[in-house]
Amino acid sequence: MSDPIRLMVVDDHPMWRDAVERDLIAAGFDVVAVAADGHQALARFPAARPQVVVLDLQIPGPNGVEVTAQVLQHDPAARVLILSASGEQQDVLEAVKAGATGYLVKSASREELLDAVRRVAAGDTVFTPGLAGLVLGEFRRMADGPADDPRDELTERETEILKMVAKGMSYKQIADRLVISHRTVQNHVQNTLRKLQMNNRVQLTRWAIAHGLDDDDGA
Repeated sequence: MSDPIRLMVVDDHPMWRDAVERDLIAAGFDVVAVAADGHQALARFPAARPQVVVLDLQIPGPNGVEVTAQVLQHDPAARVLILSASGEQQDVLEAVKAGATGYLVKSASREELLDAVRRVAAGDTVFTPGLAGLVLGEFRRMADGPADDPRDELTERETEILKMVAKGMSYKQIADRLVISHRTVQNHVQNTLRKLQMNNRVQLTRWAIAHGLDDDDGA
């Protein structure tokens, strides 16, 4: 049996923070730390070593965007799931640009939150319905200019998997589609990250979308 996913919950509203913590613990997650502001979050993160930080954007001290960037600078393997009352375009894009792997609005159901935590921990990108299209459209717009295409360095299988990542498929879905193991998919993604000189799947997904791979009918 695998160890439970280690989480940190950061929110400045005590009742909301406690409710989220209770739901996560009841679902079998290991909440290793909680914090009420950005300073507490950054101070407690190194010792707590959470795999996923469930983070509000509008917190005192360094805000959620700044905390996201600093957390990932300290531990690039960590994942950040934003859980915010705001669904504003600017907030969403700033969080994603800082490296957040997921973004849910607080109106999400308990089941949606638990599913998002599991998927983010597995390396997937998760957005509240309606926000995903906003993010994809913005990164396409940002990529309008000509750019070098380093895809020549990728193998045919790495390119095939990259197209599926760009379309939002999970590692399990990719493994099932290609009839290979989850581990093999992870290895191909890691090789692709290394070749493209990127640190995580969020960056990889953005790059793939920017290069139109999610529109490729060959995957």
